[in-house]
Amino acid sequence: MSTTVDWLRTSTPGLLLLCGAAIAVLLIAIIRFKLEPFIALLLTGLGLALAAGLPVSQIVGTALKSGDSLLETGFGSILGHIAVIIGLGTVLGAILERSGGADVLTQKLLSLFGEKGAPVAMGLLGLIFGIPVFFDIGIFVLAPLVYVAAKRGGRSLVLYAMPMLAGLSMTHAFLPPHPGPVSLGGLLGVSLGWLIVMGFVCGIPGFIAAGIVWGSWIGKRVHVEVPADFLVREPDSVTEGPGAATAAPDTTTATLVKRPPSVGLIGAIIAVPLVLILGATFGTQLLIKGSKPLQVLTFLGTPAVALLLTVLLAFYVLGIRRGSTVQELSAVTAESLRPVGMLLLVVGAGAFFGKVISATGIGTALAHTMSAAGLPVIVLAYVISCGLRIAQGSATVAIVTTGGIVAPLVAEHGYSQVALALIAMAIAAGSIILSHVNDGGFWIISKFFNLTVKQTLQTWTVLETVLSVVSFAVAAVLFAILA
Repeated sequence: MSTTVDWLRTSTPGLLLLCGAAIAVLLIAIIRFKLEPFIALLLTGLGLALAAGLPVSQIVGTALKSGDSLLETGFGSILGHIAVIIGLGTVLGAILERSGGADVLTQKLLSLFGEKGAPVAMGLLGLIFGIPVFFDIGIFVLAPLVYVAAKRGGRSLVLYAMPMLAGLSMTHAFLPPHPGPVSLGGLLGVSLGWLIVMGFVCGIPGFIAAGIVWGSWIGKRVHVEVPADFLVREPDSVTEGPGAATAAPDTTTATLVKRPPSVGLIGAIIAVPLVLILGATFGTQLLIKGSKPLQVLTFLGTPAVALLLTVLLAFYVLGIRRGSTVQELSAVTAESLRPVGMLLLVVGAGAFFGKVISATGIGTALAHTMSAAGLPVIVLAYVISCGLRIAQGSATVAIVTTGGIVAPLVAEHGYSQVALALIAMAIAAGSIILSHVNDGGFWIISKFFNLTVKQTLQTWTVLETVLSVVSFAVAAVLFAILA
């Protein structure tokens, strides 16, 4: 018995078997028994640590001191990096939404592209508005505008919905301040500036292939009408605010819509944090180390600072200056932050699971196995992420768990920031493949766009797979050239 235990804890095949068993238990707990991912990740991480023979003091600390334990450092290291960013990003998205910014962008894009180009306009709307807004919130906000565009165009709802969904999905998977990319920044040690650059480089081709090319093709073959109860009336003015045209569920109560903001103002607010973060990233490469300009850029470009400044700017130009009170702004902030708690717990538990994997030496075992098989790390990262996504449905769980498994491998190779960002893009691409019935987003899309399960599989599931494969292909080619 002791020989078998020693083999599991010390040999490469044994460690790989332990890792595989832990992931299998995790998936069974989430899929079969419907256990909350936060609880499942926590239990599986503790079980793996004990099975691998790690000392209790290393796992949870002692009665007097636990600050250096895997449990606390696993949660603390990642949450310290992402909690502020996700919180501020959520608030910024809510302010942009309640100010009527989505309506303004829609009207402008439709006027630019015309009736025939309306699907492309919907795609760009999802792409632009998806940067500061979470995926599901983006659907709630933009769905009424898709209904109106489809009704006016007289064509299938699918033709207008798929490009918009591709834009939202691409930004959610590949770009900060969304939780997946931000988590990968902390897990892999890559700056958010490079994640933004590579997110656009890898994600835009995927968005075009999935949203524009596939969306246009399938939209002409799957015809879905806009039901009368979806479209109560067409808004006469953007001042009526988001959601005015639909009977879909209203997810919020507070609103800041007094009069419509300009398109330029909305675009500028969205661009501010991106410009500041990119300024710090490239300032590090171009300016003298320790110089005052670099210190200023570094401070302003720290993601938490950049987003805080942007939120304050949005509070003023979209709120105070347009007649909103501090109380209204506080109400919007409080409402937007309510769903964030469970998200952070899942991310923290996933990071703890990854810490355990690293402490057991499984990462080193995987590195040796991968080297022997000649499998590139970027392919391994994508395959693991795909497997987790398909099996349990949550993109965030797939990203954080894969990041924890892959982190020890990339640490050994000393990859550049560009290479690390491309590995992060491979993980992000894998996390969105083949959305199906175990993914909550699958059912949201089916409900909001009047699709049967079969139609959702034909349209949305294929769209996510195309977005995943094309974006990974771009990342893999760039990794082969630059790494």
